[in-house]
Amino acid sequence: MIKYGFHCFLFTDRWSDASLGILETAKELGADSVEISGGDDVRFTPALTRRRAEVLGLELIVSPGGAWPVECDLSADDPAERTRGLAWHQRQLDLAAELGAVAYTGALYGHPGTVKRRVPPADEFSRTAEGLHRLAEHAAAIGVALALEPMSHFRTHLVNTPAQVMQLIALADHPNLRVLLDTYHLITEVRDYGQAIRTVGGRLWGLHACENDRGIPGGGLIPWGQVFAALNEVAFDGYLILETYNSSLGDFARRRGMFHDVCPDGAAFVREGFAFLQDQRACASY
Repeated sequence: MIKYGFHCFLFTDRWSDASLGILETAKELGADSVEISGGDDVRFTPALTRRRAEVLGLELIVSPGGAWPVECDLSADDPAERTRGLAWHQRQLDLAAELGAVAYTGALYGHPGTVKRRVPPADEFSRTAEGLHRLAEHAAAIGVALALEPMSHFRTHLVNTPAQVMQLIALADHPNLRVLLDTYHLITEVRDYGQAIRTVGGRLWGLHACENDRGIPGGGLIPWGQVFAALNEVAFDGYLILETYNSSLGDFARRRGMFHDVCPDGAAFVREGFAFLQDQRACASY
């Protein structure tokens, strides 16, 4: 069964114990899940968040959207940085397990914002895959799925396309590795959204859903008809997660590189986004 959710950044710039009301809002808006970003600057009491989510019947997802040291990178040339990267992600995974989260997601293979403009070293993918295998093993042992997110070439040089993420997963060779596609990142990397989804097939764990401007789904360039037809074709039963940055939270959106006002109201974004996605899904099922 497809589950709907949203990223906490629609309502807050940093999760804390004061954020628990967002879970109440999620339930009221009809969400099944909430994605929470961890990081070295994120401080909260996991037991409180877990307990509130369980009472409300919400699933939690964790991603590394907070402070993430650039020297903690599974793909780095320096073996010491790869070791630090593995340890850093393992700590985030342990947080996910403490929260009872179903998955840890993101561009875990590298470090978003690091784009090396060079011919890749011959061993870049293989050494990254080695770290991912170890990370997937740790995640499996504590009951958390690992979902890799391809990102735009403006954010990473490593994995931009569905074909690349599947190549990396084949090298890492672990059944606990899945894929999270993002309609915003794909807009610069693929010409056929349907084929992008079919390329991932049964490995598709979830979809970050927003428009090409990171706004509410619908009315932009994303070919939603293709998206939902392909989701039906691969028998997708994962997570549809709305993601953007709330532009009413001081300078938060601008610090994240968003300079236009696509989300002044998180609740409105979720209501309209869920309604659009559910309509598209219903149309595709005929």
